[in-house]
Amino acid sequence: MAVLFPFADYWWFYAGFTVLVFGMLALDLGVFHRHAHRVSMREASTWAVVWISLALLFNYGFYRYMLHAFPLDPRLMAIPGFDPPAAAAQAALEFLGGYVLEYSLSVDNIFVFVVVLNYFGIPGALQHRVLFFGILGALFFRAAFIALGALLLRFEWVVWLFGAFLVVTGFKLMFGGANEVHPDENPVIRAFRRLVAVTSDMSGAFFQRLPQTGRWAATPLFIAVLFLEMTDIVFAVDSVPAIFGLTREPLIVFTSNVFAILGLRNLYFLLSGAIDVFHMLKYGLGIVLIFVGLKMTVLNRMFGGHFPITWSLAIILGVIGASVALSLLFPQAREE
Repeated sequence: MAVLFPFADYWWFYAGFTVLVFGMLALDLGVFHRHAHRVSMREASTWAVVWISLALLFNYGFYRYMLHAFPLDPRLMAIPGFDPPAAAAQAALEFLGGYVLEYSLSVDNIFVFVVVLNYFGIPGALQHRVLFFGILGALFFRAAFIALGALLLRFEWVVWLFGAFLVVTGFKLMFGGANEVHPDENPVIRAFRRLVAVTSDMSGAFFQRLPQTGRWAATPLFIAVLFLEMTDIVFAVDSVPAIFGLTREPLIVFTSNVFAILGLRNLYFLLSGAIDVFHMLKYGLGIVLIFVGLKMTVLNRMFGGHFPITWSLAIILGVIGASVALSLLFPQAREE
């Protein structure tokens, strides 16, 4: 199967998209969240709608661009039976499917965010800043994992390995028990604390000069960001293979992944107080991971090399929606 967006031909798209993302992040932090404040539910809801709308708008523009560019690409038009409109629609649906998948899997990150920010005692007014820089680092790690995944998936045995990993991860998510987070047991955090002094300052800075010695020391805000970066590496191991189960196009994987990460902060402020309400969601996410793993290995081969993306999108939306509905219909009994 031909690659629709080879990096050698679309490096400018990657570069332009990256500049656009950093521009939006600079606008977010430098204008709309210039002053530290507690994010209200209304503000979080508004920004969630903004980021989702931007993702959908990008996907539509991406689709229109493909309708224009594919017929002009001699490499693609030389492929027997290549249908530009069908290929454009397929790629747009793959972006949408990847975005929904990554956004759904992000809910699992919210639990860690809640525990970490509470553990380090980060005030509500400073939580947005910590999440902003945590997600900024996550964008870099996701890009690295996507590039590595694109290289590895050229080998057939890696495809089967990733698929099996997703199936096992799905079962672990459903039946592996409650998540536990212990920041002080993280080896990176422990090594950092031995090398760098840590203060209890919560003024908003990541580093502070100690008046007694004149040396620089880290604040709990920086430690929280560092731990969030470490946990995102773990999450990337699950999510990147999952989205490669829907599409083999690195450009689609990269753009849909980035948009899902950009909306993660607002998802945190929306769900942080009600994360236990959606107690059935872990089963829905587990089923989705198992489905993607099977699609990656077995289902694609059963359907002539490519399981229909419309079916994939319907299954993912249906399973996630059902798990949310069941959580609300059958609320979990609260413990004393």
